[in-house]
Amino acid sequence: MAQRLTATTTRGPAGYLDTGSGPGGAALFIHGVGTGSSLWRGVIDLIGDERRCVALDLPLHGRTPAAASYELGETADFVAAFCASLGLTGIDLVANDTGGAIAQIFAARHPESLRSFTLTNCDTIGNIPPKIFAPVVWLARARLLAPLQRLALRNSRQARKLLYGPGLQNVEALPIALVEEWLAPLSGARAREAERWMAAIRARDLVAVQPKLATLEVPTQLVWGTGDAFFARSWAYKLRNLIPGTREVIEVPGARLFFPVERPADLAEPLLRFWKTL
Repeated sequence: MAQRLTATTTRGPAGYLDTGSGPGGAALFIHGVGTGSSLWRGVIDLIGDERRCVALDLPLHGRTPAAASYELGETADFVAAFCASLGLTGIDLVANDTGGAIAQIFAARHPESLRSFTLTNCDTIGNIPPKIFAPVVWLARARLLAPLQRLALRNSRQARKLLYGPGLQNVEALPIALVEEWLAPLSGARAREAERWMAAIRARDLVAVQPKLATLEVPTQLVWGTGDAFFARSWAYKLRNLIPGTREVIEVPGARLFFPVERPADLAEPLLRFWKTL
C-alpha cells in the first residue's frame, strides 16, 4: 500500500506517494497539470514488488502547496530539491503530459542522477503547449481562465467529461472520487493560482536545454499512446531522434494521453522489461 507522505525540501513542502522496494535507487513518477501522483497508482501496484516507487505531487497538485513560480524550469528545480531531500540517486524517471517537459529539463540538468528515463505522451520541443490546449494557456495569460474554470468545475461529472474526456478512451470509467481529488487543489479560492500554472506553460525553458538533450546518453524509452489528440505519435519519433540514449519507441495502440491511469499494464510491462536490461 502506497503511503502518502510530505517531504521538507529547500523549495517548500512536497507531497508524494512512496511504496515498494528493490535494489538501488527508486522509480520517480512525474505527472502533468490537472492530475496528481495518484495518476500512477495502477502502474505502481503492478511494479511495486520489483522497485521502490515514488510519485511526486507537483506544486499546486495533491498535497503540495502553491509555489512562487510555475515556470517549467523552476518546477524542474523543485523536482531536484525533492530528490535531494529524499537522497534519491540512480533514478528511473517516468513522466507524462506537462510532467514530461519538466522531466526533460530535469534530465538535461541532472543526467548523473538517472539510471533510466521513460517518457509517455508529453510536451516536446515544437509542441508546447500542444495546439489543442493552447487556447487554455492563452486564456490564462489574459487572466480570463479562472472565472470560466469556476463554472466548468462546479459539477464533477461535467468536469470529468470536459477536462479528461479528450485524454481517455472511456472517461466514464474514471472514478468521480479521483476527479475530485485532482481538481480540489485547483478549484475555488485557488482558481487564480491554477490560472498562473497554465499561463506558465511556455516553450523557452525546454528549448533552452535542447543542446543537453541532444547529448543525453541515459538509457531512454518512449511509451506512446497512438490515439492521443494532444501528442501524436510523430512527436515520439522526434524525441527519439533528439535524445541519443533512446533505445525504443513502444506504441500503445489506441491509447490516449492519460493511459497510465486507464491502461496501467501497458506501461508497467515495458517499464519492467526495460529496467531488466539496465
